[in-house]
Amino acid sequence: MNRLDGKTAVITGGGSGIGLGAAQRFIEEGAFVYIFGRRQDALDAALEQLGPNARVVQGSVTDLADLDRLFETVKAERGTLDVLFANAGTGDLAPLGEITPEQFDRTFGVNVKGVLFTVQKGLPLMTKGGSIILTGSTAGSMGTPSFSVYSATKAAVRNFARSWAQDLRGTGIRVNVLSPGPTRTELAMDVVGSEVMESLGGTTPIGRLGEPSENGAVAAFLASDDSSFMTGSEVFVDGGLAQI
Repeated sequence: MNRLDGKTAVITGGGSGIGLGAAQRFIEEGAFVYIFGRRQDALDAALEQLGPNARVVQGSVTDLADLDRLFETVKAERGTLDVLFANAGTGDLAPLGEITPEQFDRTFGVNVKGVLFTVQKGLPLMTKGGSIILTGSTAGSMGTPSFSVYSATKAAVRNFARSWAQDLRGTGIRVNVLSPGPTRTELAMDVVGSEVMESLGGTTPIGRLGEPSENGAVAAFLASDDSSFMTGSEVFVDGGLAQI
């Protein structure tokens, strides 16, 4: 399939996990992809894996100057932008009573403020038919112990899509949410732990963890014209975890 032939995409948090899985799939389907992330070593390794149809830009979604540099690079090299996947995210485990202001600011800074300004700064480059994809989570719909701050950020992301779909009326630009369930990513394994993640995967109706490539496949659908009549929607890639 070449559903993304000739399209230009930006993926934040693209150096690993779901972002990297999406970058691989986008390239397979014909896109040129910019991956944006904080860790230069991860970006370099990703670029080696992705090949000549990828470009890396190092920076943080919490730094507005870094975001400006990202989109100035895209404008200078490609002119316009077809797909913007605001995927960068973070989170910490902390039960009510132990949440610190630093944890709150960090998580909301990346997951909410970072998503907002990624989209707002990329929007002027997008043309009719463009697709904005936001990474949500099953946690945005479910109560999750010790994960309330992260969960609240993902609920905010879900409402961004609903509200921005209204703001984008008449532009031809769509915005949707991709909400993963338990997925085999570095962040999940670091924050929650591999044993807990494997156990959580076993509770899904499918009975296992998801893979970044499976989320990447759904991101490619949302990026393509196959989802041309979808905006303001949330697509769960969760093995059924939040559906039953």
